[in-house]
Amino acid sequence: MLTRRFLLATMLAGTSALALASPAWADENQNLIDQARITVDRFAADPQFTDMRRKLARAKGVFIVPQLLKASFIIGGEGGSGVLLAKTANGWSEPAFYTMGAGSIGLQIGGEASEVMLLLMSDKAVEAILKNEFKLGADASVAAGPVGAGIEAATTTNLGADILSYAKSKGLAAGISVEGAVITARHSRDQAYYGRSIHPRDILYNNVVANPGTNSLRQALAAAELAS
Repeated sequence: MLTRRFLLATMLAGTSALALASPAWADENQNLIDQARITVDRFAADPQFTDMRRKLARAKGVFIVPQLLKASFIIGGEGGSGVLLAKTANGWSEPAFYTMGAGSIGLQIGGEASEVMLLLMSDKAVEAILKNEFKLGADASVAAGPVGAGIEAATTTNLGADILSYAKSKGLAAGISVEGAVITARHSRDQAYYGRSIHPRDILYNNVVANPGTNSLRQALAAAELAS
């Protein structure tokens, strides 16, 4: 009898813990989306990224990592959580949750934390990331996006890359090398945020779910675009 009571108490405790964890997980997801919006605003306000904003207007999608962290000087690992959005006929889509990590992402601008935006310039790039796990450079070409005040769109239209990468770190701006980085879908975060199990493709393109907490991020992206 004691064993049965103990097992029942353990099960109830586990259920309560899950119930308590869900709102906290949802808050963490909303915080990531809010931080992604801040990242977009920072890029938009920086004159060194004027050309990036022109590219954003032509992009098919965007992957935003508000904080890409170096894990260790010795191991040289980097990683961070981010959100993926697609450009649709109705504007920017709802975001899906992903993580990006690698043994060594080429952050050549100093600092231990960087804000990163990957502009997906082709449908091929978006489709590649919609796979459950995607290695940058394997299924879509990647280039460090050019930065600097005075750069004009005409000078960078022939990069020929599916993905352009940009970063900011401690006030410095640069294109970064993310060749070999792995981007992985976080289905559990999608489920926690939207309240149901759903594939990222349905989030981005099929209008199956929506959350008003994403409005400011999508509006910030639309406002950041510059006409070519």
